[in-house]
Amino acid sequence: MMFYWAVGAAVIWTAILLLPWRPWAVSEQISAAAPGALSGLEDVTALIPARDEAHCITDTLQRLAAQGHLARIVLIDDESSDGTGDIARGLGLDSLQVISGQRPPPGWSGKLWALEQGLQHATTPYILLLDADIALAPGILDALLGKLQRESRDLVSVMAALSMATVWERLLIPPFIYFFKMLYPFALANSASPRVAAAAGGCILIRRDTLLALGGFAALRDALIDDCTLARHVKSAGGSTWLGLSRDVFAARPYPTLASIWNMVARTAFTELRYSILLLLLCTVLLVVVFVVPVVGLASADNTTRGLCVLVMAAMVRSYLPVLRYYDRPQLWALTLPIAATLYLAMTWTSALRYFRGERSRWKNRTYQR
Repeated sequence: MMFYWAVGAAVIWTAILLLPWRPWAVSEQISAAAPGALSGLEDVTALIPARDEAHCITDTLQRLAAQGHLARIVLIDDESSDGTGDIARGLGLDSLQVISGQRPPPGWSGKLWALEQGLQHATTPYILLLDADIALAPGILDALLGKLQRESRDLVSVMAALSMATVWERLLIPPFIYFFKMLYPFALANSASPRVAAAAGGCILIRRDTLLALGGFAALRDALIDDCTLARHVKSAGGSTWLGLSRDVFAARPYPTLASIWNMVARTAFTELRYSILLLLLCTVLLVVVFVVPVVGLASADNTTRGLCVLVMAAMVRSYLPVLRYYDRPQLWALTLPIAATLYLAMTWTSALRYFRGERSRWKNRTYQR
């Protein structure tokens, strides 16, 4: 029986490696523009929703201001209890406007309601949606704007480089990016086809006219995976989107413990599966076959099964190496991918169990019920 499971794993991994859109590759990248190559940042308004971000808001705002002369930076203080808004005001940035956000109305997620309030203060052709813990290297905003203009995109976004300082981060953060790329192949998301749409909510540059034509953030007001939902709305309306990786956009928020990563993933994992038990079971079987069976099969008494599992493991490692190389991680960490996959499966089940208990999501001391 193990032999047939191993054959199934081999078929799947062969297909993954041969897919023409190469979901495991890191071809979609963007780097900061050269100094002085400004493309018109005075046409950009930045919207930053911030809730209890005192630990990082200074660095985020100063780095954003250093990009160039933006028309306006609007920080929406989303009922912070740690003085986030006061810290921002105290920086004395000329283009900064801090507004006090109101409690979300029923049916709105906190982040989207904050962005909707900020949108009322944006009149420029382009809008930057930036998470409060995302830091920008000099020149990256210019590069994003240039790409949007040159390629006539309606939305461009960047998956920020996350912290990989602790053992748990090294084990689980690169696979987080790897699995996201598998779920939303960037090459397909960047194509004209509306069937695959994705964005990374930490850093999104969008045309204001495109956003308003969709109905603003009200069009996705209850979305928990708001970035991909926004990209799907844009593509469904005939727009063009682009998503890529960058080492010049990085997150200040650490995830130092297993629990912190667990809760971050469990917040939306079952939402990714559209709250479907059938998809949850299918995902479970698929991950077990693809990541667990090859490891267990290495201990098989049958030489053919064992040899096949070695080849499957080699294919698995081959698919993971590009992400490790991109983030300058030791290649031996590729052997830990089955462990990470098993933990992510457990996180997904945690997300499902919370949902069945009546909790749709939980984040920043806010709980969204079913």
